[in-house]
Amino acid sequence: MSDSSNRKLQIANRQSRTLLVLSQVFVPDPASVGQHMADVAFEMAARGHRVLVYASARGYENPSIKYPKRETIRGVEIRRLGFAHFGKKNLLIRAFGTLSFMLQAILVVLTTRNLGGIFFSTSPPLIGIAAMIGKWFRRVPIAYWAMDLNPDQLIAMGKITKTSPTARVLETANRMILKNSALVVALDRFMAERLRQRVPDIDNKMLVMPPWAHESHLEPLPHDQNPFRVKHELQEKFVVMYSGNHSPANPLQTLLEAADRLRHEDRLRFLFIGGGLGKKEVESYEREVPTIVSLPYQPLAELRYSLSAADVHVVSLGPDMVGIVHPCKIYGAMTVGRPILFLGPRPSHVADILEETPIGRQVSHGDVDACVAAIQAFLDAPPGELKRMGDLAQHVLTQRFTQVQLCGRICDALEAALTRGMGASPMQFAAPAAELGAADRRERTGEAPVPR
Repeated sequence: MSDSSNRKLQIANRQSRTLLVLSQVFVPDPASVGQHMADVAFEMAARGHRVLVYASARGYENPSIKYPKRETIRGVEIRRLGFAHFGKKNLLIRAFGTLSFMLQAILVVLTTRNLGGIFFSTSPPLIGIAAMIGKWFRRVPIAYWAMDLNPDQLIAMGKITKTSPTARVLETANRMILKNSALVVALDRFMAERLRQRVPDIDNKMLVMPPWAHESHLEPLPHDQNPFRVKHELQEKFVVMYSGNHSPANPLQTLLEAADRLRHEDRLRFLFIGGGLGKKEVESYEREVPTIVSLPYQPLAELRYSLSAADVHVVSLGPDMVGIVHPCKIYGAMTVGRPILFLGPRPSHVADILEETPIGRQVSHGDVDACVAAIQAFLDAPPGELKRMGDLAQHVLTQRFTQVQLCGRICDALEAALTRGMGASPMQFAAPAAELGAADRRERTGEAPVPR
């Protein structure tokens, strides 16, 4: 058979099976999980797979926003489910939306024709149960992208205890999901170690790699060419920005107290962009501190303007959250070439990056004096020094964290997992990647260090 005939047969085989993606949040919603799931879905569709996504019909942060029930974006078929999300105002409403999405997802798993595999993450939590039902009853492989870990997060936040019935149920479900998955993607070496504690022999199917910034929507923009700075009266101001989810997992109290102490420094502006449970705390400070500005999430198409408006980007990670959540905000800051102020512990993923390359400063939570000193040092630094740090941050990103590199790597691993999970010949899914174990060995401790 000719090479041309082989390629046509490979494409036909890919299109004959459906890769089902289950994600409560999906584009155009701005939530990070949905954006990353969309990147993988689009890439798999571009490789010739039929990709079918089921998501919620309502916005993740703002459930009053309604998205089309059915549409096709970049070759990906999207179906959005009603009664699948009602917002995050309280735990009961959130739980009801999650349960409704789960039940509908189970029906989808059982009825989707020509099902070839299922890809899912942690939105909503335990959606892997629906995926496992697909594995058991439809005999298809499932692939799990661990964006955060529970019950670990709930325990670390003091919501439940380690020995509580809720924790035990979640832990049992997580072990089952990990054991049944043909591919498990962990975001950093700390998360990978937590997963190994649950399933010791997981290494042969685990890929350790970080998420990526949405580079197609990001690029450095000079301040004098940035309409966002004009719109929000930031000309001649030094902007310290936190952009993302205001979550207890990413505490902002130390930064807010530092802003309060620096309230009379009129050159400074502290921008808090995003939403979440911690938004009310930020807004209470905003009413008292004239240099604090709180804004909602910005549309994806506007991120190049909002992120480039900063002089320094803040990344926060709770002291007990290492290996539980991943501070992916750092990649957006690196993409637009800005220095990093990291509020979080050592060791951790971001601390590793800052220790390898001098692109920012690390401050422990609660050390307001150190936070004030770090901000003052950034403010007083020569412009050339900040630019040098930003340029180095971009260099590190292009060497290690680009969307093309990382999204390609996860799609390679996903295709390989589908091939192995179905017991198919390589032609059925045509996985182009090297064996997953080799990729995992390369990524186990992160990519090769970048020279200073």
